[in-house]
Amino acid sequence: PVVFDDRVKVRGPGFAEDPMNVPISVAALGLPDIETLVVFVDRNPIRKVLEFQPLAALASVGFRFKLEQASPVRAAAKTRDGVWHVGGTLVDSAGGGCTVAGASRNDGSWAATLGRASGKLFASSPLPDANAMPGASRLRVMVMHPMDTGLVGGIPAFYVNRLSVRDAQERELLRLATFEPVSENPVFSFDFPGRVSGALRLVGSDNNGNRIDSRIE
Repeated sequence: PVVFDDRVKVRGPGFAEDPMNVPISVAALGLPDIETLVVFVDRNPIRKVLEFQPLAALASVGFRFKLEQASPVRAAAKTRDGVWHVGGTLVDSAGGGCTVAGASRNDGSWAATLGRASGKLFASSPLPDANAMPGASRLRVMVMHPMDTGLVGGIPAFYVNRLSVRDAQERELLRLATFEPVSENPVFSFDFPGRVSGALRLVGSDNNGNRIDSRIE
C-alpha cells in the first residue's frame, strides 16, 4: 500500500545550477515506526539514490546527488504496518549530471584519496521541524570516492554501496545503502533524538569490495 503524505518532507532547490551536486534533505519526523526510507528520482537513468534505515537515528537525512534532467525527487518511508508514505519535490535543471565524469576522474586524484572518511558531531541540529525534536544532535560524515555511474564511456560503475554508523559498543545506530546517483565524495547528514556521546565508527564498502573504516570523535 502506498499513500502520498505531507509528513514526508523533501526539500531541494527549485533549479539545480550544478546537476552533479544537487542538495536534498528528507525528513519524516511526524511518522511513527519508520523502518526504511528510500529516495528516488523519476527521470534519472538510475532512479534509486539511497535506502536509509534509521535504527537509533531520526528519519532524517541530507546529501547531494546527480540529476540527469528536470525531475520529481521523491522519498518513500515504510512504516512498521507495511505502508509506504511518499513525499516529493520538483527540481529543475539543465541536466547531464549522470553522464559526465567527476572532477577527481578528470584530474586523476581519486586513487590517492579513495575510501578516506571523516565526520563531526554537532550538539544541535537544524531540523526542518526543529520544534518537534528539541535537543536533537547532528552527525555529518564525508567519504572520498568518485561515485562513477557507469554511464560514462570507458568508466565502469564504481560507487560506495554500504555505510553503517556504530557506537563504542559496536551497536549499529543507522544503516545506509547508496547507489550510483549519489554525488562524488559524498557528504551525509544524520540526526539523532538526543546528544550522542562517545566515539563513533563509520564502516562500509564500495561495489568493488574496498572497505571504509573511520573513527569519529
